[in-house]
Amino acid sequence: MRAFADFLPIYQHWTLVDHNAENLAAAVDVLSDWADTASQSDGRLSLKRGARHIEVRMRCFDFAQDPASCWTADTGLVTASALLDLTSKSWIAHFANALSTTESAVLATLTFDGTIVADPSHPLDNTVAEAFRAHQLRDKGFGPAAGSAAADSLKLSMERLGYKIVAGSSPWHFEDRKAAVFIHTIEGIATAAHEIAQMDSISDWQHDRLNKTRLLTIGHTDVFSYRQ
Repeated sequence: MRAFADFLPIYQHWTLVDHNAENLAAAVDVLSDWADTASQSDGRLSLKRGARHIEVRMRCFDFAQDPASCWTADTGLVTASALLDLTSKSWIAHFANALSTTESAVLATLTFDGTIVADPSHPLDNTVAEAFRAHQLRDKGFGPAAGSAAADSLKLSMERLGYKIVAGSSPWHFEDRKAAVFIHTIEGIATAAHEIAQMDSISDWQHDRLNKTRLLTIGHTDVFSYRQ
């Protein structure tokens, strides 16, 4: 929302959906700090940022079963960030059909494309990457996860429904080993890989990555789909 609010009309209405109430509470705090002015009333957050007036509703909801319940018939845009690779191909098809019903556009960002590349290289790089990709395919509550095939699944589903597609690569490039997001990323990859590969040497990979990595690239695909 913060990334795209300045590119959208002056008057905006957003519904932020998450299954975790703590995440939604954190969003209220972050958005209040981001806005010039903020007020809450009747479960809604009213924000003013520059010339823009933004009404935000928080909804605690598990949309694994029915994504269509997340938005109303007059919704112009549905967004999802770092989500689709956790969902299944069948869920993505269901999601696409729900979008088509309301003719809503969709912007899905940060969908993992399978790329994990680091400099300097390490003998276990390929083993860890393969194990991580295998871990991604586990059921995350949406059925067997699509993982790195998720972006292509969305594009194919939307194209079948007559939507136009704009897609591009949006990789993360980490160069600061002290950054918290880099540390958490390496730790997350190592933990997932160990669950699959069951190799004690993955801890050596984690140690080297945390202390010697000059550049880590994690590949993602962004997809915008709309009906003309």
